[in-house]
Amino acid sequence: MIDPYRRRLALLVASCYFMEGLDATIVTTAAPKLRVALHASSTGIGLLIATYLITFAVVIPVGNWLIPRLGERRLFLTAIAIFTASSLLCALCSNLGELVVARTLQGAGAALMVPVGRVVVLARAHKSDIMRLVAYIVWPGLLAYALAPLVGGVIVTFGSWRWLFLPNVPLGVVAFCVGIKVMRPSTHRTSTAPLLDWRGLVLSAVGLAGLVYSAFVAGQLASPWSAVALDLVVSFGVLGLAWRYLSRRSEPFLDVSVFRVRTFAQSLRAIIPFTMVVGAVPLLLPLMFQELFAWSPIKSGIIVVFVFIGNVAAKPATTPLLNRYGYRRVLLGATSAVTLTMGVFALVDASTPLAAVALVAFINGVVRSIGYTGLMTLVYSDVAEADMAHGTTLAATVQQVATGFAASTGVIALRVGATITHTSASPPQGAYRIAFLVLAALGALSVVNALALDPSAGDALRTTGSSRHDAND
Repeated sequence: MIDPYRRRLALLVASCYFMEGLDATIVTTAAPKLRVALHASSTGIGLLIATYLITFAVVIPVGNWLIPRLGERRLFLTAIAIFTASSLLCALCSNLGELVVARTLQGAGAALMVPVGRVVVLARAHKSDIMRLVAYIVWPGLLAYALAPLVGGVIVTFGSWRWLFLPNVPLGVVAFCVGIKVMRPSTHRTSTAPLLDWRGLVLSAVGLAGLVYSAFVAGQLASPWSAVALDLVVSFGVLGLAWRYLSRRSEPFLDVSVFRVRTFAQSLRAIIPFTMVVGAVPLLLPLMFQELFAWSPIKSGIIVVFVFIGNVAAKPATTPLLNRYGYRRVLLGATSAVTLTMGVFALVDASTPLAAVALVAFINGVVRSIGYTGLMTLVYSDVAEADMAHGTTLAATVQQVATGFAASTGVIALRVGATITHTSASPPQGAYRIAFLVLAALGALSVVNALALDPSAGDALRTTGSSRHDAND
């Protein structure tokens, strides 16, 4: 049985993950409304979105350094307070410049909130409990990404853009109060922690910022492919230098030696394309529904909500499936099914029955939930307790970079489709078909990674026979 305290803590972190996921996605879906309300250009709104993602990716590793200095309780509660206060500031802003600053603060709070919370939940947890603990944390975030198009559609249709940020305020206040009551005093705080490795911090920050900025550039319809390629080359070059430096340090800013753990590295290689695909769906589908099928934001959002319903439906079955069939078989099935649904979405047009579209969205929600939970738990299968903090931080960083690319993946795929079909301003059905096929090809990379897994991968996390927990434990 999972310790009740650890379960309550996991649910608290899950609520923060939901807040962050909803906030990150809802602003992207409401970008046209923001552009009109703030009298801003598309580039300005894109910069607003990119600033949040860049700040998030850069600040995540700093949390791992701050934990032993501030203690996990103080740092986690401070992060919630920063995120909540900056959400209110976003709603009070009067121009784009102020909003960019407030979103930067919001990104910093989010970067410390969820990853630090995950470190606290998983610290000294039994391997057999990690599967459920991560499931508690992960699936509310997936729900947020699916709900955001509907929530954003309702807000931009009936309310002011300021309401995009206000839902976080009461949620954050409640999370802060619950955190004060639930969290025990810090156990990680120490006065003998090593000094900050500034070189490692700067190299990591510059490389990560450049990588996420590359995703932003790639997602701009007017950006030349050469600029995207140049940004990627420079960013990977800096990250390569950071890797070489960190791997030689005795007390590095980030301990990259954890990548020597095979299941850790394999999981993250699969998480990158998987996150990009499943993250692109809630953005590309509404775009197709609204621009091509002329559906209202609310109607398109309702269809995407079936992804959310699929997420919920899959939750009770995920742990029993992984326990019974093992990680390799379950992940192979889930990643293959996600790839297949991309192919089916490519066949959807305005004449397709709504029930059929909703069914495919539901299936996509089921398999993406199973696959994501499987990958996010397999990360920790063979990581030693002493390396869990660094492993969790690195996993969160990779996941966030992939999420940053997910925001642009749908647009990139659509650009490819428009290029092939020789169109630009208003991509036709053919461009969307090609876009979903591009996503299917990207999803196939996760299938290849699943095939490469050892049949015994993740066995340390599984419970069998009489030790198996109840599915809803």
